[in-house]
Amino acid sequence: MKTLILFYSTYGHVWKLAEAIAEGAREVAGNEVVIKRVPETLPKEILDQIGATGAQQAFAHLPVATPTELVEYDAIIFGTPTRYGNLCGQMQAFMDSTGGLWAKGALVGKVGGAFVSTATQHGGQEETIRAFHTELLHHGFVIVGLPYAWQGQMGHEEVTGGTPYGASTVAGGKGERQPSPNELEGARFQGRHTAEIASKLAAKQ
Repeated sequence: MKTLILFYSTYGHVWKLAEAIAEGAREVAGNEVVIKRVPETLPKEILDQIGATGAQQAFAHLPVATPTELVEYDAIIFGTPTRYGNLCGQMQAFMDSTGGLWAKGALVGKVGGAFVSTATQHGGQEETIRAFHTELLHHGFVIVGLPYAWQGQMGHEEVTGGTPYGASTVAGGKGERQPSPNELEGARFQGRHTAEIASKLAAKQ
């Protein structure tokens, strides 16, 4: 079985969630886990201007995915920053390029999910994941979220991401807040849970 964690990250918050999701997915026996990025669409001068160039060097070693390779995986978990309650432009551009796969039904039956980062606590985390789910449903994915079996999303003691739709983090208005231990644990749970579902489905085929 193969699982792909596919993400875009501006300042590294989504990347850190992606690494945690991969950790959880690797706990499932026989699961080969790959982490990849989607292509950058912003010019270097803009990345320099918004202070993202240095931050992105931390995960620049990760390979960039192509749409055609999605067919190679049994499960795909997508990570994106939120842009006004929707996917970021880089991830949307990648998804827009999967029309050929949609036309062939090439992704029907694969297991999928999503995770996000927002600047503010109520910055559209759930809305963005649900928007992503809509796109995955068009492709025929079996969607897996972050069930309340993970109790970390039940507490009120601290500001934290984590929704039943998928893992999330609150980055802060200037990206100053890093994913908390609780948010990372939610991401690990989602990765493990998604891989478990994919493994069970693969065993029935």
